[in-house]
Amino acid sequence: MNGTNILLDTNIVLYLLNGEETLIPLLDEKNLFLSFITQLELLGNRHLKPSDILKIKQFISECTVIDITPAIKELVINIRQKYNIKLPDCIIIATSLWLNMPLITADHDFKKIDIADLIYFQI
Repeated sequence: MNGTNILLDTNIVLYLLNGEETLIPLLDEKNLFLSFITQLELLGNRHLKPSDILKIKQFISECTVIDITPAIKELVINIRQKYNIKLPDCIIIATSLWLNMPLITADHDFKKIDIADLIYFQI
């Protein structure tokens, strides 16, 4: 695991965009990565205002977005077969595993996954 890289779950990005300052020390000096799923979840809300879209796009531009690869697909299949979690969550976890970097999340469903390097954030 590289200590300077971290994958952000969608809920963490939403906390950041809404001004959650307790996350800043955790992410300071880190290279931020997102799954393409997070990008889709953030921008796919039809109720976003133009100012929200601009804010989200600006944040995304400061991160490295990882698209799906054949290796990530294989990991997703294995995770889905072993654990009962939603497909988008599987893709995000598989991306973390493929990148060999921790995933920071506030999603308690991820606690049943014992194969990933997860950092749980609680307000």
